[in-house]
Amino acid sequence: QVQLVESGGGLVPAGGSLRLSCVASGRTFSILHMGWFRQAPGKEREFVAAISWNGGSTWYSDSVKGRFTISRDNAKNTVYLQMNSLKPEDTAVYYCTADPSITAIRKTPGSWGQGTQVTVSS
Repeated sequence: QVQLVESGGGLVPAGGSLRLSCVASGRTFSILHMGWFRQAPGKEREFVAAISWNGGSTWYSDSVKGRFTISRDNAKNTVYLQMNSLKPEDTAVYYCTADPSITAIRKTPGSWGQGTQVTVSS
């Protein structure tokens, strides 16, 4: 079992930037693929980005490609989501996820954090 704790959310104007962090504990971080999902009010959770265990592969949803960057530091058991050029439609609760399956991390990850709120004002 892995525990995930997100931080870095907040209120930012449109066009601004935020960096989310997620610290993992309880299981060997370096063998887990990591990701981010988000859920906006009244909408279903959606995939945002994922990164392979060694950082060699990354995936992004079309809605964030070119604006968001996922990265990880295995020495710190931490995954990051750098969010630039934020839009009001990026407003959501952002969840850190983990899974040993490279397929599941992008669809149905097994571990979830509690979430951090990101609000983008227009």
